[in-house]
Amino acid sequence: MKVYFLGTGTSQGIPVIGSEHAVCQSTDVKDKRLRVSVWIHWDEHSYVIDCGPDFRQQMLTSNCQKVDAILYTHEHADHTAGLDDIRPFNFKQGAIPIYAHERVIANLRRRFEYVFETENRYPGAPSVTPIEVKETVPFAIGNKMAVPINVYHGELQVFGYRVDDFAYLTDVKTIDATEIERLKGVKVLVVNALREEPHHSHFNLEEALDFIALVQPEKTYLTHISHHFGFHEDIQKKLPKNVYLAYDNLEITI
Repeated sequence: MKVYFLGTGTSQGIPVIGSEHAVCQSTDVKDKRLRVSVWIHWDEHSYVIDCGPDFRQQMLTSNCQKVDAILYTHEHADHTAGLDDIRPFNFKQGAIPIYAHERVIANLRRRFEYVFETENRYPGAPSVTPIEVKETVPFAIGNKMAVPINVYHGELQVFGYRVDDFAYLTDVKTIDATEIERLKGVKVLVVNALREEPHHSHFNLEEALDFIALVQPEKTYLTHISHHFGFHEDIQKKLPKNVYLAYDNLEITI
């Protein structure tokens, strides 16, 4: 299985519009981050976790030719606002399944009413098949099983996903011990680490490292990075062995 980091930035991306912050002015391509998302694929199977406002650009850059389904973590715009841009896949494939908590599906129905319209649909509108993800209930994606991992982004419930020996968690601030147990044995963990200073709804670096110590994966990649964290090159030098700062267009094999 291959994991392609479509985006590794926080909700504003890096560079932030109009910012004169040094990281936003950096010429290092690893300091330029689109909104957070990953593409996982193996054999003929192809899945995207989250579909943010940079989805079109991410699909073109990654050369992703097929999306079998989208797995949503939660409803925030930086994870969902690219839904309209699935249309080229619809034209080739038909309706695309979207997996999400029932609350997230209801939110998408309100925000993208035309996508879910069953009568008098606008020709060419995106087409999806919503499928509810329930806590603790695994579901099939291709010939593998996706295990939802329940976490909290401040007060908001968010799903992470485990597929075989890979787990992807973003926008995490707290996680129950029972959910940590469901992550034990993963070889590769992806988790958010917004910055070094504390944040009310995201892991900072210290919290992310404490969490990694509990899960004990072979390798960890940090994502959902803010420009306030610093330069990619500088951050990587601070990280423990086998903990890496992810960057856009990085692809790993599991």
